[in-house]
Parts: sequence; structure tokens; C-alpha cells
Amino acid sequence: MGKLEGKIAVITGGSDGMGLATAKLFAREGAKVVITGRDQERLDAAAQTIGNGADAIRCDISKMADIQVLREFVESKHGRVDTIFANAGAARPNMFEYMSEEEFDFTTACTFKGTYFTVQKLLPLMTSGGSIVLNTTTLTTKGMPYVSVYSAGKAAIRSLARSLTAELIDKGIRVNAMAPGYIDTDQARKSGVSEEMIQQTKTQVHAQIPMHRSGTVDEIAKAVLFLASDDSSYLTGSELCVDGGWNQV
Repeated sequence: MGKLEGKIAVITGGSDGMGLATAKLFAREGAKVVITGRDQERLDAAAQTIGNGADAIRCDISKMADIQVLREFVESKHGRVDTIFANAGAARPNMFEYMSEEEFDFTTACTFKGTYFTVQKLLPLMTSGGSIVLNTTTLTTKGMPYVSVYSAGKAAIRSLARSLTAELIDKGIRVNAMAPGYIDTDQARKSGVSEEMIQQTKTQVHAQIPMHRSGTVDEIAKAVLFLASDDSSYLTGSELCVDGGWNQV
């Protein structure tokens, strides 16, 4: 029997990267998975690779109407949610002095606001024993250029994990954060960062990481599974850093 046998799991941003890797692992562990993303074609393809009857729902977490559609779908098909991996996020990086209001609003809507209201709308479907995992970042405590708004939004999500722990503990729902370090995904490219800058950053960061490499999406998925399953039954309000030691030493 898998660690999530019979569980209903919602994973936002599940069409690629960390979300897709986690969805695949959850399905192998017995969960019925609902993934979200912005591109229905990519979502449908991802659902096929996930298997175990995975559902793919188009949902832009920066839009309240989309979150409501997600909630209605999950309620009508499954009637409950056992675990949420609030993974979706997007950013428009820029130097602080050049950050526009449009870039600021886009990034905060796709990080903190979207995560906040996704969890809020799905919460009534959760019962005792549920687990919520919020995707943060090691950049909440490490200063790097170009990501001031993104890092601040993720720091707000870290704070949210603490607040929700205090509010939901009497309901039997655990809330934890998972903070990825430098992980091999296409997120930077999707945010408009040039290939040259990506390679320069990778070289600089690898020199700082004790393990001297990027993490993989499969390593992230294993950490999320730990937080979502009963393996972490005495863990709540915490942040698990999966960063090769980058932010630890």
C-alpha cells in the first residue's frame, strides 16, 4: 500500500517541473491527483504521464474565478481534499530600482495572493488528518538581485504557514512549507531570464552550495511526499529546506 493510498491531492502548477514530478510520485503512492496550470494542452499531456486517473484543470491562481472553478470541480468529483501542494507561482524579475507596478502586481498575485486564496477556497473540503504543503524558497533568507518581489512574496507564504498552523491545528490539519534551493527547472527561462544569465547564476550558485550541484525535481517530490504523508505526522508549522546545504552552512 502506498503512503497516500486513497487520498485526494491537489497540486497547483502541476504540468511541469516540481509540480509534475510530485504529481507522478503521489500517483505512484496511491493518490488521486488533481493538477492545475495555465495551458490546457500541457495539462492534458501531463495528466497522461501521471496516470492513476489524474485530472487536469486549467487554473490561473492569480484569478479568483479560476480558483473557484477548481474548488467546484474538486468538490463535485471527489467531495474532499486530503492534501494540497500549493506549488504554482510565477514572477517577472527585475532590479529593485526598475521594478514597475505591473511587474510587482503580477509577481505578488502569482505567488502570495494566489497561494493564499487557493488554500482558502479548498480548505472547506479538508477534514482532520489533512496536510497542506506551501512552496516557498531559500531566497526568503538569502539576498539575491532581481528577485526582491518574488522573495518577499515567498517570505509571506512562509509566514502564512505559521499562521495557518495556529488556526488549523484544532481541525487536525497540518501546514508546512517546503523551501527549494537551486533546482533544475525551466522557471527562470519562463520568467524571461536570458540563457547567459542562467548559466552565470548557476556557476556562481554551485560554488556556494556544499553539494556543488543543482537539485532535481525528483528530490523535491520526495520531500513534498514526506510532508504530505503520515511520515511527518509530528511536523507542522515548519519549513523543510531542500537546498543541498546552500542556506544551512
